[in-house]
Amino acid sequence: MKKISTRKTRATDEMRAEYRFDYRKARPNRFAARKKERLIVILDPDVSQVFDKPETVNNVLRALIATMPKSKMTVG
Repeated sequence: MKKISTRKTRATDEMRAEYRFDYRKARPNRFAARKKERLIVILDPDVSQVFDKPETVNNVLRALIATMPKSKMTVG
């Protein structure tokens, strides 16, 4: 017959109380360059129901930009 442990294990028992990060072994984030390529925008729920694809949103925004006066547009 096997012995049954009466001690309950918890996540706190299995994890160390403190983790130390060795900055000497740190490497640059390989995904950082991708973040510069895109800007993520969160749409409100009512707006997101209208657009099913990112391309649709981009097309509508480009059409809106085309109607804007040139003096209002800034390059960032």
